[in-house]
Amino acid sequence: MFKRVFLFLFTNLLIIVLMSIVLRLVGFSGYFDAQGIGLDYGQLALFAAVFGFGGSFISLFISKWVAKRATGARVIDTPRGPQEEWLMATTRKLAEKANVGMPEVAIFEGGPNAFATGWNRNNSLVAVSTGLLQSMDETQAEAVIAHEVAHVANGDMVTLTLIQGVVNTFVIFFARIAGHFVDRVILKNERGRSIGGFIATIVFQIAFGVLASIVVMWFSRLREYRADAGAADLTSPEAMISALRVLGGQGVQPLPEQVAAFGINGGPKWMALLRSHPPIEKRIAALSA
Repeated sequence: MFKRVFLFLFTNLLIIVLMSIVLRLVGFSGYFDAQGIGLDYGQLALFAAVFGFGGSFISLFISKWVAKRATGARVIDTPRGPQEEWLMATTRKLAEKANVGMPEVAIFEGGPNAFATGWNRNNSLVAVSTGLLQSMDETQAEAVIAHEVAHVANGDMVTLTLIQGVVNTFVIFFARIAGHFVDRVILKNERGRSIGGFIATIVFQIAFGVLASIVVMWFSRLREYRADAGAADLTSPEAMISALRVLGGQGVQPLPEQVAAFGINGGPKWMALLRSHPPIEKRIAALSA
């Protein structure tokens, strides 16, 4: 738990520092006008875009590093036994079939789950849990690996990063406009930004962020259907359906937040709009159709 908190704080601090450097390099001078009264919308848009897209792309570029440390995944360099040899050979076969570069292959401790991440089709990581390998036969496990390889082949990590960057930019931009309105019109502050305006901006950013997450998670659910279909093409629909039934019949181990959207299953069941994955029964129905 401490490691996950540390990684979260470290990556966010890294993003803030790097984006502050980028803002200086592109000539950002603050998003208030020269009098400190109104907003300079051009500078505000620059600020929002740098932090919105910059944060998303930095997260993408270091996603493999973060994922390994957040899950404790061990990359297989030299297989330790027949199971790891099978895992390497199966991933290689599926990657060649999907026409992507051979991913790094890793194993992590935990309940049934798997994930893929990486910044492009030829520089990715596919990780499988010990619980998944223990609870599935080879046909089912191969279908799960195929699902993760399909994510890589579809470019889902980059696409999700672009969508996240767009919505982050809008959230940052409009939260500051709304906070400025509260500061000037409701709190009657005439220059700069008051504490009340600062708090209002944070509240709006949280509220807009929740709405933006609904959009991002909607896309995430769509890509899960596509990855299921890709896995069915790489293996067979029956194999993927069988694997999903195994997952549906067990309590799936939740992944750390940094890689939750890239797992085989996940998301809060009590809040459908913020689920990163569709319900298992809907995925089975889509494959059956």
